[in-house]
Amino acid sequence: MKAVVLAARSLRKPKQSRRRDRFRRHGYLRRSARRAVKRHATGAHATDRSDYELGYRQGLSDGAEQLLELHSPSDMIIPDISASEAMVAGVQALRARAIPLLDAPRVYEELDGAVRERRPYSFIRLGDGELVTLAQEVVIPVSAVRASSPFLPYAGIVVPNLQARDEIARSIRSASLVGVPISRKPQFQPLLFQTLRAHGIPCAGLKLTTSTMNYALQEQGYLWPLLSGRRLLVVGNVAGELAQALRLQGMIITGVVSPVRGYSDVDRAVDEAIAYDFDIALVSAGIPAVPIVVRIVQSTGKVAIDFGHSADRIAGVRTKVIPNG
Repeated sequence: MKAVVLAARSLRKPKQSRRRDRFRRHGYLRRSARRAVKRHATGAHATDRSDYELGYRQGLSDGAEQLLELHSPSDMIIPDISASEAMVAGVQALRARAIPLLDAPRVYEELDGAVRERRPYSFIRLGDGELVTLAQEVVIPVSAVRASSPFLPYAGIVVPNLQARDEIARSIRSASLVGVPISRKPQFQPLLFQTLRAHGIPCAGLKLTTSTMNYALQEQGYLWPLLSGRRLLVVGNVAGELAQALRLQGMIITGVVSPVRGYSDVDRAVDEAIAYDFDIALVSAGIPAVPIVVRIVQSTGKVAIDFGHSADRIAGVRTKVIPNG
């Protein structure tokens, strides 16, 4: 009898397979899948995100404290000092190595003075899209640029595009003012200095402000005084909507150039823009805005601003994306 029982057991499915069959019979897997979908749909996964953010902040704090401990002299301790306080003191000691950035009042003075004195003035801005475009084959291989920056075609660049890379480098050299990122994440400030060095562009020779100065001018109350009473040309994919919103604010619009279909459309956009009579050009055209601004100023001797997503904000529309053709 014992032999028969053992033989019967040997013919049974493995324990793991029996458990899976039992779960299936009871609909366990289907219910689990439904619960997962429901958690995602109702935002229950937000808890995971908040845990991640909490862990990230804790990691930053712990890392800062460890660095402070590592670099503190072994023959002394400093009572009641935080890593942040120590960092502030250290940064103050490094001011001699700093490159100045113009704040919003100074940028307003520069732009307003250029309009009043009829001086050419080009204000361009560099974000992650412009920087990875600049980095092609001099800092980052094109294959890596393509893999890490899938948004580039929607910002106006299809890589490889070494012509755009080199024109952006020339634009930086000739621009009156260059907005640069404050963020120290790898794709921002570190990449900025790598790409400038790779193209032989010394920071000391550039007049700099922040890359978000387009927003700061509006938020700090300088944009409307700058634009009021001036003849405005608006260029970009939301130029029509922006022109309408500016007219409602009492601004004078003398020209609209829209759309701009990526870097391949730069020549047409510039040719169309310089046919208008204006005092200030507001250009919102993704990465191609950089060469468009510089070329407009070189051709007309007027003032042009890389206006970015400020156009969307003022027009009250979602960003309109027209991929590079």
